[in-house]
Amino acid sequence: MTTFHRWMDKLPWGLLIVAALTLGLSPFFPEPHLWEKLKMLVAGDLVKPIDWFDLVLHGTPYVLLLLKLLAQLLPKPKV
Repeated sequence: MTTFHRWMDKLPWGLLIVAALTLGLSPFFPEPHLWEKLKMLVAGDLVKPIDWFDLVLHGTPYVLLLLKLLAQLLPKPKV
């Protein structure tokens, strides 16, 4: 088993889902921060370092969820 699969197996689904729903979406009002940063990215307005930091911070739980899903779907190499 590769290091990637071992690392993804150690991350619990529940933790990733809770992180995505809390950190990924906070602050909830007036709109989720991640959504605001994605709109700024598409519009070309994401220029300040703090905005890039916010995008990475709030987007990380979703990236980890996607990686965990891919690790579950891809066949594990036999060693």
